[in-house]
Amino acid sequence: MTSKRLDGRIALVTGASRGIGRAVARRFASEGARLILVARTSGALEEVDDEIRSLSGEGAMLVPLDLGQGELIDQLGAALHERFGRLDILVGNAAMLGGLRPVGHYPPDIWEDVIRLNLTANWRLIRSLDPLLRLSDAGRAMFVTSGVTECEPHLPFWAAYTASKAALEALVLTYAAELKRTNIKANIIDPGATATNMRAEAFPGEDPATLAAPDDITDRFVELAESSYSESGIKVFV
Repeated sequence: MTSKRLDGRIALVTGASRGIGRAVARRFASEGARLILVARTSGALEEVDDEIRSLSGEGAMLVPLDLGQGELIDQLGAALHERFGRLDILVGNAAMLGGLRPVGHYPPDIWEDVIRLNLTANWRLIRSLDPLLRLSDAGRAMFVTSGVTECEPHLPFWAAYTASKAALEALVLTYAAELKRTNIKANIIDPGATATNMRAEAFPGEDPATLAAPDDITDRFVELAESSYSESGIKVFV
């Protein structure tokens, strides 16, 4: 029998209740990973857990958590250390669009929510979980970005989302540069145009049938999560 590519590896996925996060969680489970699923809604997490049990026969650890509450992220590392003793894979996927509007028209609370979730929450995840990744023999961290950071000229009305993702990329590449003497590899992954709720919010007239489904883009996530993957500090395109 062919061994599963993530057999026995412990993986945490944020934004795991829907879209790309949900698809990655299911794929990781099918590849033998032990899952820690983070999302705001308990009911949606339980639905994903049912799917994972049907795939792997083993349930996930469910963490109903609003990533905007940074002090709770700070507590996560200690809780996972007590239960698992390490973390092998971190997938920072949770994000929000925050609507599309002119730069000067963003209400301050919406702007701050976008930066808090898309950027600051990932910094706090690194801060909390880096010690656990260092306890893995092959820690792997990947953070989901967007093609909007590559657009020339920049897309009008996307300021909050684009700024947050560009800053996330700078954060992760800096983190990767600091990891050269460790067993951790940290990268950015751009899934491309994918049929998600956020995509529908941004492009309401778009036919989702013309886009990739979340389940169709998980191969690269598995590749970056494998202990044999050797690249670090790069932006990977699906």
